[in-house]
Amino acid sequence: MPQQKTAFVTGADRGIGLAIACRLAANGWRIALHGLADEAGQAAALAAVRSAGAADAAFFSADLRRGDATRQLAETVLAHFGQVDVLVNNAGMQHAAPLLDMPAQKWDDIIAVNLSAAFHLMQLCLPGMLAAGWGRIINIASVHGLVASSGKLPYVASKFGIVGMTKAAALETAGLGVTVNAVCPGWVETALIEPQILARAAKLGVGRDEGARDLVLEKQPSGRMSQPADIAEAVAMLCGDWAHNLTGVALPVDGGWTAQ
Repeated sequence: MPQQKTAFVTGADRGIGLAIACRLAANGWRIALHGLADEAGQAAALAAVRSAGAADAAFFSADLRRGDATRQLAETVLAHFGQVDVLVNNAGMQHAAPLLDMPAQKWDDIIAVNLSAAFHLMQLCLPGMLAAGWGRIINIASVHGLVASSGKLPYVASKFGIVGMTKAAALETAGLGVTVNAVCPGWVETALIEPQILARAAKLGVGRDEGARDLVLEKQPSGRMSQPADIAEAVAMLCGDWAHNLTGVALPVDGGWTAQ
C-alpha cells in the first residue's frame, strides 16, 4: 500500500469531523472533506487541512438525507481521487423530544444521515479497499450507541444501528485487509453544546466551567469533556497498520459513562 493514502471524512467542515480531517492530514494524506458549509466555510476547512499537512484536499457538498445524493457524493469523491483508503462516517444530526412529540420527518432525517448514509458510503468505497488489500472504515457513533437516554429516540436508534452495522461489516471484511470500527464519544466540547453549558451555569448561578462540569457529571464520571482532537486521535489510532486485528470494535471515549 502506498504511503500517501486518501481519507474521506463526512461532516468535516467543523467540530469533530474537521479535527479528524486535520489529524489525518498530518500524515501527509490526501483529504476529501464533506459538509454543508458555505463558500467561506469550505475555504476555511480546506485551509485548515492543508495547513495540517494534507498532500491534497478537496471539498464536496451533499445532503445526506437523500440516498441518491449520498451515492453521488461517493462516486464524485472516487472519480476525483481515484481511491478512498480511509472512510470516516462522521456526519450526524439530532433532535431532542419525547417519542410522542417527535416529528416523523425528524425520524426519517436522522436515520438517513446517521445510519443510511454510512451504509451507502461503505458500500461504494469498500470495493476499492478490498482490491487494494488495505482499508479502514471508522464510524463515529456515540455513547448513545451503547446506552440510551430519554428524549433522543431516533438518535439512539441510529447510533445503536451504526454500531451493529460496524460489527456486521467487520465480520464480512475480516482477513481481507480492511477493518471496520466505531468510536463512541460521550460529552465532547463543541460549539453545539455551548448553549447547554451556559444554560446550566445560569441555572446554578455559577461560572461557565462549573456549569460544564455539573452538566457532564450527570452521566460521565470523569467530569471532564473530551476535545474534538481527542476523538481525532482515536481515529488515527484505528488507521494504523498495527491495528489490522482491531476490527468490529465500538470504542467508548466517554469518561466512564458506559462503565457504570
